[in-house]
Amino acid sequence: MRLRYILFGTGSVLFLALLLVGWRVFASPYRYQGSLIDPPPPAADFSLTDQSGQPFRLSDQRGKVVLIFFGYTHCPDVCPITLTDFRRIKEALGNKAEKVTFVFITVDPERDSVERLKAHLGNYDPAIIGLTGTRAELEPVWKNYGVYQAQRDEGSAAGYLVDHTARTYLIDPQGNWRLTYAFEMDHSAIIKDVQHILAER
Repeated sequence: MRLRYILFGTGSVLFLALLLVGWRVFASPYRYQGSLIDPPPPAADFSLTDQSGQPFRLSDQRGKVVLIFFGYTHCPDVCPITLTDFRRIKEALGNKAEKVTFVFITVDPERDSVERLKAHLGNYDPAIIGLTGTRAELEPVWKNYGVYQAQRDEGSAAGYLVDHTARTYLIDPQGNWRLTYAFEMDHSAIIKDVQHILAER
């Protein structure tokens, strides 16, 4: 009889311990993979021209997660890698990718025409939205998102290179600027954050 009580008591303790561990796992807050902006400010709205020559306004994307990268089509390294990551993220999300908008905003408006953007992005995924405009239209957008850009003459086949900020920005479905990601962060980490934010809804 005494052994039965001992076994029962031990089993109860183990059960309660497992219950406590499970509660902590499910109750602990999600840890974002990117750099969290807390509290997240409203993302500055903008209107630019996409690769089809149509106007694109950020505020029209409410209800979706928006991933934004600032780059240019003659970029030899950073931009192709990021666009490849965008394609991988979109493929990994499957049907959920319908709730995500991928945006590539030029920092080289003198060369990145509508036609140039369309041809370039077609090499990665035509669903990625490329945005351009005049320098006067783009400068406020660069400023609002803290984007640095400067031409650098290198005598390359491209004519010149552009030094620029190499971070990806995540805007949540409520239109808030929630996260940023450093260049070459594992795309699977971004996928986790996007999935979590979509599940919040």
